[in-house]
Amino acid sequence: MNRKNFLSSLLTIGAAGPVLAAAATPNAVPSVSRNTAASSAALPTPLIIPPYLRPGDVIGITCPAGDITAKEILPATQLIESWGFRIKVGETVGKKDGVFGGTDDERAADFQQMLNDPELSAILCARGGYGAVHIIDRLDFSPLANRPKWIIGFSDVTVLLCHLHTNGNWASIHSKMCNSFPDDWAKAEAIQVECILSIRRALSGERMEYKVPPNVRNRNGRAEAALIGGNLKTIESLAGTRSDIDTAGKILFVEDTGEYLYSIDRMFWHLQRTGKLDRLAGLVVGGFKVKPDDPGEEFGQTVTDIVTARVKGYGYPVCFDFPVGHQKDNYALKYGIPHLLDVQEGAVTLTDTSVPAAATPSL
Repeated sequence: MNRKNFLSSLLTIGAAGPVLAAAATPNAVPSVSRNTAASSAALPTPLIIPPYLRPGDVIGITCPAGDITAKEILPATQLIESWGFRIKVGETVGKKDGVFGGTDDERAADFQQMLNDPELSAILCARGGYGAVHIIDRLDFSPLANRPKWIIGFSDVTVLLCHLHTNGNWASIHSKMCNSFPDDWAKAEAIQVECILSIRRALSGERMEYKVPPNVRNRNGRAEAALIGGNLKTIESLAGTRSDIDTAGKILFVEDTGEYLYSIDRMFWHLQRTGKLDRLAGLVVGGFKVKPDDPGEEFGQTVTDIVTARVKGYGYPVCFDFPVGHQKDNYALKYGIPHLLDVQEGAVTLTDTSVPAAATPSL
């Protein structure tokens, strides 16, 4: 990928509001769904895919949300350096202000410094938690016009991934963060290791393909479209803001943790009432760690029941139990990039279609 020819025009996303550059580049991929039921909703700007990383490239680590210590990120930094990448640790690592990795000013300044830094090829968020919404409107993403970078993370980092997708159609990576790397790799479960290694594969530009055992409640079908989504509660909280996502014509994936079943039901009603379920190309339901109902207030439905009820009026494919979320089997997903979702009786596959099939083997 030729970095010099990447994007020459100015992109401004920040407190002054988005100013989008529509100039085509060699790395721009039209964001158009091939699902005929939802083919009308394409973003007006081309998909921008940052350059994939090569040995020697630098990854910055920062805390836009929750706090983490320098010691706690060591397993991550050591492994990433063993992949051939270099690490630059931000000023917020080791800082703490309540539940946050530093004050709002400190976290905004640290993230902005990494956006501005021409040496960085990617920014890995150290952990989720809460706090990205405090700083999102203070960030100026225009430096990405001259030096595109991968933004990496999940959970509360969904704020950043959604904002970048909506305001500039920038691809990013939804994946585990530093706090998910095991202290002792010899004791780590195979699935945990495999998911963390998928971060390297995504950053290196490999073709990602995930095969999932079928669920009897799945709805069969095929759709190819941009893959977006993330933490369901966070997506709900972005409704009506400049970080809100338009799901029409796209494959939506969702996950969550620590929510009561009634709250999950309310969130899916919210998706339906705000039109986010109406014109999907497909729906991927990841892990949901449910908070036990209070005695005497049992909700009486499962997550699968809740989702099935909300999507029964639509015809797109639906996949349950996809390995993404607050769990050990949380694979890296290329956010905003076209994927093929194929839900069949015998198997389910989700494949990155932006990379030729011959480029890399599937998982």
